[in-house]
Amino acid sequence: MVRSQAANGTWEVRSVADLDEASGLLGEGDDIVLALPVNAVLAQRLRLPTSDPTEFGGMVRLQVEKSFPYPPEEVTSDFELIEQGENESVVSSVAVHNAKLTELAGPLLKRGHIPRQVTVYAAQRAASRAASGRALIIYREGGKLVSAITENGKLSLARTLDATGPEQLQRDLPQLALSAELQGIDTTFPTILLDENCMPLRDTIERVFAQRPNLVGMETPPAAVKLDLAPETWRKQRASLVRQKEWRRRLIWAGAAYAAAFLLFALYVGIIRIQVGRYQKAIERDEPTVRFIRNAEVDWKALSPAIDPHFYPIEVLLHLHESLPNPDVRITVYDQSTRNISVQGEAPSAALAYQLAEKVKKNPELQAFELTLGTPRILPNDHAQFRLEGKTK
Repeated sequence: MVRSQAANGTWEVRSVADLDEASGLLGEGDDIVLALPVNAVLAQRLRLPTSDPTEFGGMVRLQVEKSFPYPPEEVTSDFELIEQGENESVVSSVAVHNAKLTELAGPLLKRGHIPRQVTVYAAQRAASRAASGRALIIYREGGKLVSAITENGKLSLARTLDATGPEQLQRDLPQLALSAELQGIDTTFPTILLDENCMPLRDTIERVFAQRPNLVGMETPPAAVKLDLAPETWRKQRASLVRQKEWRRRLIWAGAAYAAAFLLFALYVGIIRIQVGRYQKAIERDEPTVRFIRNAEVDWKALSPAIDPHFYPIEVLLHLHESLPNPDVRITVYDQSTRNISVQGEAPSAALAYQLAEKVKKNPELQAFELTLGTPRILPNDHAQFRLEGKTK
């Protein structure tokens, strides 16, 4: 029987002939829970001292080693707590031989499907249908009839019955009840559940227990159980597969991101090329106008000394005279070319020569020239001879 959950959250149940057929329905990376039949496991109801609940695992392991004729490293076991008292606790212990488990799960392992959890189907039914109190569940696994006694949703006792009809079942059920009582299980079951596929046995069960069983169908979804009999080697292999899957997913995302970045870069380069082409066409289109403007600028610069009043010698001399800091400061030589001027003079002191240079630089009418003052030369009469050199900006 295969139960699968669809993308919309609904569960689908399919009947298959064997696990080989079921494995063919699985896809890569499916989350698989393998539920074992009771004839593949050793289920025990154990009473353990409640001195330290953290030691339950070790104590259960010791009991399993006593019951299984295999080396401890070849057996995987797990347990669930049924009830805990002040001095004594009752646990449900389940163990499986790893070789038997590998044989059963062979079709899955051959296809690379490693179950996330290996549990017992009877435990799933118990947790789903009888989460509290005691219950007797009767159903079929393959061609065999199975009876499972549960307490608080945990598996206490499970047996595969040889009964093929009502008469044989009526003889087997009292023996099952006797076995349960010998293990300290109260066989007055508040709940008796019968799989709907076993409906012809309903009257027989009612005669044995004086209680009419309730019919139940397939659990969709089954309740989660703690029991996990997956060997440590399977856990490591599955963890490795999960890591590989995660790395593949990351590589796919990285590749997709790289491809997207490359496409964006290619698109960006394409847009830049289109813009560059547009600018080049605009430059080519405007080149005659730009050439005309440049030539006009050159011509205007060449004509500016003749047509711009700021370059007229008489205007320049006037503004130089206005900048004299003292009437005793005299201009003795003035020379002007197309782009340069040269002014020589004499001042009563070097300080007045420097004052003249500062005032000339600040004169707004002389801003067309960049003027610099050389170091004044001191004459025998202590006067300072200066020279101003200027060129157009």
